Amino acid sequence: MRMADLAADYLRRAEARLMAAEHALEHGYYPEVVRYSQECVELSLKACLRLVGVEYPKVHDVGDVLKAEEARFPSWFRDDIDRLAEISRDLAEKRAPSMYGIEAAGKTPEDLFDKADALKALEDARFVHGLARKLLESIR
Repeated sequence: MRMADLAADYLRRAEARLMAAEHALEHGYYPEVVRYSQECVELSLKACLRLVGVEYPKVHDVGDVLKAEEARFPSWFRDDIDRLAEISRDLAEKRAPSMYGIEAAGKTPEDLFDKADALKALEDARFVHGLARKLLESIR
């Protein structure tokens, strides 16, 4: 299978997560917006790594890998590597709490994430997905 085909599949699935996040936002399901945004970012960044021939680790945060493999990307993409890595780290840290809350603290996901959190997560996911789509188009 060509890496561009696999990356395109990841990006289609990432787009489905964006649509789910937008739907959740419309209905006030803010923890789900955060969760779906994280999944969008993860799939988008893994697509980017595939496009440049990097076998990524099976973890949710691939920001360190992006930084380590920075030279493989075009200069316009490298300009945003630090921001992409920060978004990846931030949302990966929120992945489990957005699904389960923090049981030891007696906090539900809805106690932890509000509309502002949801809007920020969705904005970040749109940014990452947009750059990933641009990378795919530039390589194809």
